[in-house]
Amino acid sequence: MKFGINLFPTVGPQDKSAAQYFEESLRLAELADELGFHHVKTVEHYFSPYGGYSPDPVTFLAAAAARTRRIRLVTGAVLPAFTHPVKLAGKLAMLDGISGGRLDVGFGRAFLPDEFQAFGVPLDESRARFDEGVDACKLLWSTEQAVWDGRFYRFGPVTLLPRPVQQPHPRILVATAKSAESAEAAGRNGYGVMLVPSINSREQVQDVLALYRKAAAAGGFAPTDEDVHMSYNAFLADDADEAQRLGRQYADQSHGALAAAVSSWAHTRSSDYPGYEKIVERVGKGNFDRQVADRKALVGSPEQVVAAVETIRDWFGEVTLSLQVVSGNVPYERAARSLRLFAEHVLPRF
Repeated sequence: MKFGINLFPTVGPQDKSAAQYFEESLRLAELADELGFHHVKTVEHYFSPYGGYSPDPVTFLAAAAARTRRIRLVTGAVLPAFTHPVKLAGKLAMLDGISGGRLDVGFGRAFLPDEFQAFGVPLDESRARFDEGVDACKLLWSTEQAVWDGRFYRFGPVTLLPRPVQQPHPRILVATAKSAESAEAAGRNGYGVMLVPSINSREQVQDVLALYRKAAAAGGFAPTDEDVHMSYNAFLADDADEAQRLGRQYADQSHGALAAAVSSWAHTRSSDYPGYEKIVERVGKGNFDRQVADRKALVGSPEQVVAAVETIRDWFGEVTLSLQVVSGNVPYERAARSLRLFAEHVLPRF
């Protein structure tokens, strides 16, 4: 198994300034690099405390690349629906060069109606725009004098500069919150997947993984642990009671940011997002104790977290876990303590 950090902000100006958040997060990226973690990842979201401090993961990861030497950089994820593929492919190729070939590109469809409305993009075009954006970026990375004539974009012949360091292109990962169809398509295309176990049952995640691995095998692709990413809120302390008390406090704030962000689904419907109108109800039923007990969050003493990770490995196999150590308004020193305890007590066991 491999382990990294997912710097998913769930704070706003009322909690800390953007400058403070970025500086603390970059220090955590440096620390993760020093401690031997596999990757640092960040998201693309807009406008709200649910991810809004990270509208461009490429900018943040470029800064992280300059302050680290070994750790991989993962977009978790960039959103093709909101960016022209010539622009997106160029930015990502530049980041691959700046980092010396340490980039893994995670693509996502986006799922918040307010973001689609702000960009003037119909929700019902989400999947088509995603598919076209990923395919166009892949073509631009791997082909000179590329020509594209799609539903949403037309360009070429053009040769993208800079060319990516990793040839024919960086590893591609596809974010799938709930869609088995997306996971199956990722496997068929030889891509990795990024999953969020916290919003699905263990059985649902296992079913999605089985479909993904079956589709990958049928396509002649053998995924490694680096091709299956799962994100978990993580808060460790030497004292288990302290970890539970503080972990609950930060999780409640993070959960509140998510609930506010998805609230527009209460009056929104889209054929590209069947069943998402129920997400408001599901988020409203969030329960911290149940999340921890069901191994959907890694909270507790180091030994408790070791046991939780062992269970996760038994359920899902050899995968990569992304630790969300800044979920909620976690002070830097407490997030750094979680990383140090994980590196000292958990990493050596796996």
